[in-house]
Amino acid sequence: MSTLLTLVLILLGVAAGGWVLRFAGQKATGNAPMFRDMPYAVAFGYVLGACLLMFSVWYFFQPTVTEAGVPNAGVVFFRWAVQFFILSAIAAFLFRALGRTVGTRGSKKLFRQMPLTASFGVLVVILYAFTAIFAAWLAPHGQEAIFAKVNVLPGGNAATGGDPLFPLGTDQIGRDLLSRLIYGAQNTVGIAFVTTCLAFFLGGTLGFLAATLQGWLDQVLSRAVDVLMAIPSLIFALLLMTIASAWAGSERWLLTVYMILIIAVIDSTRVFRLARAVGLNIVVMDYIEAAKLRGEGLGYLIFKEILPNATAPLLAEFGLRFCFVFLTIASLSFLGVGIQPPLADWGTMVRDSAQFINFAAFSPLTAALPLLAAGAIALLTVGVNFVVDWMLHRSSGLKE
Repeated sequence: MSTLLTLVLILLGVAAGGWVLRFAGQKATGNAPMFRDMPYAVAFGYVLGACLLMFSVWYFFQPTVTEAGVPNAGVVFFRWAVQFFILSAIAAFLFRALGRTVGTRGSKKLFRQMPLTASFGVLVVILYAFTAIFAAWLAPHGQEAIFAKVNVLPGGNAATGGDPLFPLGTDQIGRDLLSRLIYGAQNTVGIAFVTTCLAFFLGGTLGFLAATLQGWLDQVLSRAVDVLMAIPSLIFALLLMTIASAWAGSERWLLTVYMILIIAVIDSTRVFRLARAVGLNIVVMDYIEAAKLRGEGLGYLIFKEILPNATAPLLAEFGLRFCFVFLTIASLSFLGVGIQPPLADWGTMVRDSAQFINFAAFSPLTAALPLLAAGAIALLTVGVNFVVDWMLHRSSGLKE
C-alpha cells in the first residue's frame, strides 16, 4: 500500500509541476506562443521526462554492491544499458560523419539527409551482414565443436569459474557460446532473409497478377489470402511445424526447409495484400494503357511497368516483413520446432540459457548470457525498423 501511495504522490507532484512549468513559462516569456499554445499534456510530459532523467542519473551512480556484499544486479544491468546506448549513439554519429566525407556523390548526399537513428540502423545492418558472411573466420571455434569443459562461466577469469579460451563460457554440453552467438547471425539472419525473399516473390507475383488480370483470379486469390490471414500466424506456423516434424523424421535439415516454406507462405499473404493494393493504383495509369496498346505482354507489364513504380512501398514492407519473419523463426526455435541443432540459433540459445537468469543476484555476468542472444534479436529488429522508418519518410515526400 505504501508503494502505491508513493506512486500516486509522485504522479500528483509531476502533474503539479506540469501546470507550474506552463504557467511560469507564460509569465517569464510574456505569453510567448511556445508556452501560450502548449497543451497541458505536453507540459506534463516535459516534467515527467525531466524526473525520469534525474532518476536515471541518480540510479546510475548507485553502488553496484550492497552493504552485505551482494551484487546489485539492477544497477549493473542499468549501467550496461546506458553505456551501450551512449556508445551506440557515438558510433552512429561517427558512421554518419564518415559517410558524408567518404564515398560517391550520391552516397554522400544520402548520408547528409540521414537522421541519426537511420545511421544507427544502417550500421547495425552492415555489422550483422558482415558477421553472418564471415562467421567462419570470426568465430574462434566451430558451432558444432564440443569441449570437455561444460557450463564454464563467462568472463574468462579462472578464479570465478571462467576460462580464457571461452570468453562467454560454454553451455551444458560444452559448446562455446561466443562461437554459437556469431554463427547464430549466419543461421538466423540468413534463413530469415531467404524466407523473406521467397515470401516477397510469391506474394508480390500473385498480388500483381491479381491486380493486373482481376476477375475470377483476383477473387480466388483474395479469398484464399483472407482465410490464411484470419488464423494467427505464429499459432498456425507452430501447428504446421509440428506436422512437419513428423514428416521430417530424423532428417533435421529437412525440418529447416519446411520451416522456410511454411513461414514464406504465411507471410506472403501480407505481401499479397500490399502488392495488390499498390498494383490496383498503378494499372489505371495512362502508361499502362499505352503499354497494352503497344501489345506488351503480361510479364512486361508486371516487371517493367508495375514493379518499378511499386519499389518504394515494397522495400519498406520488406524491412518490416524481415523483422516479423526473423522474430517468428526465433520464436519457433525457442519452442523447439525451428532451426535444429547442431546449427546455432539465437532463439534456441535463449531457451537453453534461460535458467541462468536465476543467478542475477549472485553473478550479473552469468545472468547476462540469455540476454546476449535476446539482445542480438532485439538490436537487429530495432535497427531494421529505424531504416524502414527513414525509407517510409523519404518515399512519402515529407521534409523536415
